[in-house]
Amino acid sequence: MHKRFLALCAVFLLAACAPKRIPGTELEDTGDTRAILAVMEKYRSALENRDAKAIQALVSPKFRDDAGTPDDPTDDLNASNLESHLQGLFTKVQNPKVDFNIRRVEFHEDEDVALAIYYWNASWRMPGLNARPQSDSELEQMVFQKVDGDWKIVSGI
Repeated sequence: MHKRFLALCAVFLLAACAPKRIPGTELEDTGDTRAILAVMEKYRSALENRDAKAIQALVSPKFRDDAGTPDDPTDDLNASNLESHLQGLFTKVQNPKVDFNIRRVEFHEDEDVALAIYYWNASWRMPGLNARPQSDSELEQMVFQKVDGDWKIVSGI
């Protein structure tokens, strides 16, 4: 009986030392992790609402995206041209639906930088291009930086 009690105490002690997780995820439950998830949810919602201004508000002044073509700077996005690019894109897209499955959030505390590894599923219609609904999914990385105490997107949208 005494051994069983000690074993049970050891199990409870180990469970108490384990990091707390955000329910339904494997992500550590910290204020910064929740703040990153909140930014990603605002981004997801803004995509679905085709709200370029809301997305612009989520990015860092250091935001950069090479559109997957590092050797062609003509299609690069940055904080100054992102909103106008998105406004043009959103006029062509109908009924976007986006889901994120955030797999991991990592912090580089000495630099106030974080990254989120996430899997996204999206569907939309582009009547001017194709009459059929379109869809895509991919594993991505979004990079964040703290700007005046708030997490902002640096790349990965």
